[in-house]
Amino acid sequence: MKEKLKQLRKRCLRLSYICQDGNLQSAFSCMEIIWCLYDGVMNWSPEQALDKNRDYFIVSKGQATLALYAVLIEKGMFSETDFDGMGSFQSRYCIQTDPTKFPEGGIENAAGSLGHGLPIAAGLAMAAKIKKRPSMVYVLAGDGEFCEGTMWEACLFAAGKKLDNLCVIIDDNHSVEAMIDMGDMRRKLESFGFDVFEAEGHQEEKLKEVFLNFAANGRPKAVIADTIRGYGSRTLTKEEIWFHKAPNAQELSMLCREVDEF
Repeated sequence: MKEKLKQLRKRCLRLSYICQDGNLQSAFSCMEIIWCLYDGVMNWSPEQALDKNRDYFIVSKGQATLALYAVLIEKGMFSETDFDGMGSFQSRYCIQTDPTKFPEGGIENAAGSLGHGLPIAAGLAMAAKIKKRPSMVYVLAGDGEFCEGTMWEACLFAAGKKLDNLCVIIDDNHSVEAMIDMGDMRRKLESFGFDVFEAEGHQEEKLKEVFLNFAANGRPKAVIADTIRGYGSRTLTKEEIWFHKAPNAQELSMLCREVDEF
């Protein structure tokens, strides 16, 4: 695992420790996806954060917000010291995204209830088409999130409106398998009118190759990224209690060491 990605994961751990909240398994599983988008795929920078022609990233699986914060700090949108009081009543930084607290941009959508990010993204993509803007809209969703009917309604809308400027990335960390058999996700999405790609979700260069070779053919895009919950830490991949748990000081030190040794 690249040193940069190790640094991002350790930043997630520190943020979780500060706010004493977070879903670290979910944040770790999608780290390569988010970093890849912001570091070489999206037309986005802190200076463009309010540019109407920018690309958009929507975090639909809001439990992955820690990973987004870690990447935005790395790209210079925020300072690491800004997060010293994260999770407190006085802090604007919370465990789910809230764009009303960020007039300077960087956070594009409110998160918390699952199933809303893809509909928001489809609306943004439609608006870009109407206004003839070059914006691409990327949305990160969880595999379990596709149990929500709103996700499939948004898929119908996106295909019907030929939104080839929309890409939904499914962080397929196999969490839904404990609840329901979703069947062949690729065939389902293709039947809804999507171009569907499959990629190893922890291989940054392979992800980038997929994202940079989309065709403007009137079909929305879907990338099914095969990932592992907690990837980057032996403990996080093995112990289910970390589905929603923040580390204490001793655990923080142990988990950071595991990331370094991964």
